Amino acid sequence: MGLVARYLEEQGISTIVLTPTPEFNRELGFPRTVAVEYPYGRPVGEVGDVKGQREVLLKTLGALENAKSPGSVVNLPFEWHEAPQDTKWHPSEISPIVKLFLSEIKKAGTESRR
Repeated sequence: MGLVARYLEEQGISTIVLTPTPEFNRELGFPRTVAVEYPYGRPVGEVGDVKGQREVLLKTLGALENAKSPGSVVNLPFEWHEAPQDTKWHPSEISPIVKLFLSEIKKAGTESRR
């Protein structure tokens, strides 16, 4: 995703990536990122929730309009309806790429809160 976004940006096409892991995307150099606190596999919301998914997509596109500089991260105002420990479809372990960069991700998250 990041390579495609960077390539499109080099061609003059603005991009934005919707993700639950903005720190990871920032470390990889994604040009513009929208963060949503939704579980993996559900970046736009619940299956069948057309209204909620539309809201997420419209807010994402709105962020593209306002995020002018590369490296911008915009946090969407949506919250998932279940506590993370109650959500049944998270992977049983983190992905290999996230595991590889976990210490850097945590460090970036700590630094961004300062």
